[in-house]
Amino acid sequence: MTLLALGIESSCDETAAAVVAADGHILSSLVASQVETHRPYGGVVPEVAARAHLEKLDMLVEGALQQAGVTLADIGLVASTAGPGLIGGLLVGVMYGRALAAGAGKPWMGISHLEGHALTARLTNGAEYPYLLLLVSGGHTQLVWVEGTGRYQRLGTTLDDAAGECFDKSAKLLGLGYPGGPALEKAATGGNAKRFDLPRPMVGQKNCNFSFSGLKTAVRHKVAALDMLTPEDVRDLAAAVQESIAASLCDRVCHALDGRRPTALVVAGGVAANTHIRNRLAEVAQKAGIAFLAPPVALCGDNAAMIAWAALERQAAGIGAGDDGHPRPRWALDASVAGR
Repeated sequence: MTLLALGIESSCDETAAAVVAADGHILSSLVASQVETHRPYGGVVPEVAARAHLEKLDMLVEGALQQAGVTLADIGLVASTAGPGLIGGLLVGVMYGRALAAGAGKPWMGISHLEGHALTARLTNGAEYPYLLLLVSGGHTQLVWVEGTGRYQRLGTTLDDAAGECFDKSAKLLGLGYPGGPALEKAATGGNAKRFDLPRPMVGQKNCNFSFSGLKTAVRHKVAALDMLTPEDVRDLAAAVQESIAASLCDRVCHALDGRRPTALVVAGGVAANTHIRNRLAEVAQKAGIAFLAPPVALCGDNAAMIAWAALERQAAGIGAGDDGHPRPRWALDASVAGR
């Protein structure tokens, strides 16, 4: 029988459980969003998120097993996100996963949330090593050279804010509500991206790093100068923000591709669900003569299928978890790099 892994994800504000087979079949993938819980606060409240994980996890795991048509006895491996993320949520997922595995006599593995994103394209698209990964989310914006399972070289990272954070904060400035990224993308539809002159952060720099704090500040100044925003102002500013972020990401990717020949350009993380950014990155890949791979939208955000798959990949490669299993709020994908 094909090895089955039960994955658990609780690093931020989505509680998730999934069952994935070693042959790449996703037998179940359940996600419980906390958007409505955190909406009144305009962002994620760590303590509230941790309590929600605790309340929902047992039900989600049971649901994932039922949807997959299996029992815990059929599971060969249990995996939890061990970092990076909010420590309260990580503790819930790790302790739950370890206890579940111990009680059932199953092996347990602590998995990096970032590695889950990094390997999703292998689950969904069969990506072959080596490939260039653009990991872009609310908390991370990185370019990573993926040489193999457990072998990652970080080429560049954000010097301040992540792209997803810039989306969210800009959306808040425009009065678009929470969560900001999808709201800003929707508002940008039909907008004139050329009306407002916004900076294109790091474009032309001779490195692979990112920076979005300056763009966020520029948006605040534009909003303040307009005094009262009209619907047209909101559409045009949203389109300008989206294009500035896309231009920055594409420029950084082009620099990373200079002198490298990956099998594909892979984009992963919550911001990878943005259609405009996907299209712009696809153009970059086409010009470079390489494949462009983006997971299905449902697997761009936080999910447990990617955690289960990363554990299966590690076990197949015979390299184990690569950590002590303790929750870690910071955990660099590249072992040679400290911090995020």
